[in-house]
Amino acid sequence: MGIVRLNHAVLYVRDARRQARFYEEVLGFETIIADPEGHVAFMRTPDSDNDHDIGFMSVGTSAALSAAGRTSVGLYHLAWEVPTLRDLATYRERLLAADAFVGESDHGATKALYAFDPDEIEFELMWLVPPELYDPVTDPVGTRPLNLTREIERFGSDTRSSRNPLPVQDR
Repeated sequence: MGIVRLNHAVLYVRDARRQARFYEEVLGFETIIADPEGHVAFMRTPDSDNDHDIGFMSVGTSAALSAAGRTSVGLYHLAWEVPTLRDLATYRERLLAADAFVGESDHGATKALYAFDPDEIEFELMWLVPPELYDPVTDPVGTRPLNLTREIERFGSDTRSSRNPLPVQDR
């Protein structure tokens, strides 16, 4: 008996259609199931073998923003792994263009971007340094400013995280 990975997340949102549009246009997700009334949308990434990676359930436009992390417990963020630093750089530009970008961090073993979706639910896009290239002495776990250009020069734009065996596809 053992858990292999997180298969999907389902979030309550104000408007499932709006969320789906954002995830399609900015992150490249595909809608798998959506009801005609716009109450539910289930999506997956193009390279996923899950039946869906994320689901959205509408609760109405008058719903309050989540107070998680400020005045209540709850979800901090979801983290989506990208195969290469080139992907991370591309997503950075998309997030900036969508006015969704919040920040970026170098956590040593991971290089991360942070953003908010339309309901201000935070998510992370991250690249995992391949274990054979990771040196905990020069890149200790922590939180430092990310210099994405320097990391691309250091690791290469197309170096794949060894945890993600799928081939890079033209996006």
